[in-house]
Amino acid sequence: MIISKKLSKIKNIRHGFFDKTGGKSKKIYNSLNCGHGSKDDPSNVKENLRIVKKKIDKNSKNIFLLHQIHSNKFVYVDQKSRFSSKPKADAVITNQKNLPIGILTADCVPILICDKKKNFIAAIHAGWKGAYKDIISKVINFMMKKGSNPRNITAVIGPAISVKNYEVKKDFKRKFINKDKKNNKFFKIKYKKLYFDLPSYVKSCLLKNKIKNIEKMNIDTFDINNNLFSARRALKLNHADYGRNISIIMLN
Repeated sequence: MIISKKLSKIKNIRHGFFDKTGGKSKKIYNSLNCGHGSKDDPSNVKENLRIVKKKIDKNSKNIFLLHQIHSNKFVYVDQKSRFSSKPKADAVITNQKNLPIGILTADCVPILICDKKKNFIAAIHAGWKGAYKDIISKVINFMMKKGSNPRNITAVIGPAISVKNYEVKKDFKRKFINKDKKNNKFFKIKYKKLYFDLPSYVKSCLLKNKIKNIEKMNIDTFDINNNLFSARRALKLNHADYGRNISIIMLN
């Protein structure tokens, strides 16, 4: 489990960016695969989620997860909220204590957010599509409407694919440049190949929303030495599927 230095200073929360270790899954899912969307044995995924919950707080409620769809949609969970199934969204915000909220990634950017004054937390799954569609702005704007002040918000950009391993096509770049010419700085060319810096783009989205207390972990999911699941690495190795990393935050 990877811990944020900034979030660790906030006394009334627990959090963790989990790597592959300590689970029950086998073979390409070895071992802490938390993705029900994978082709792993569902009973293994269920047990892995139980292990994660225990590490966060064994007495907490079950982890609140989403049916992630690479969108700009989020859900707000308060004491009145009732869900018959996983909401189709890519971020969750809550003010409820003892409720771990989580998102799953395998190269996309996990963002954990806390407003220490208003006791709001959020977990965001920011793939390129969600980031491009302004999911970060939508979450921060909602928190501000609920009374949050950007000065009191801490945001942590967790393990994600690094620029050196995120090769993209020219039309991908064109899409971002058409949105804002300043986005050119997030693209690098090396050996005539084009690469995109998704974590830095995500950080720029936070800065645009006046969030200054940001921690960017710079841990590359693609690098096998970091012991994290990576969709792109799985593709390169011709694996039929891949596991998912889980990132969790909870108010005590």
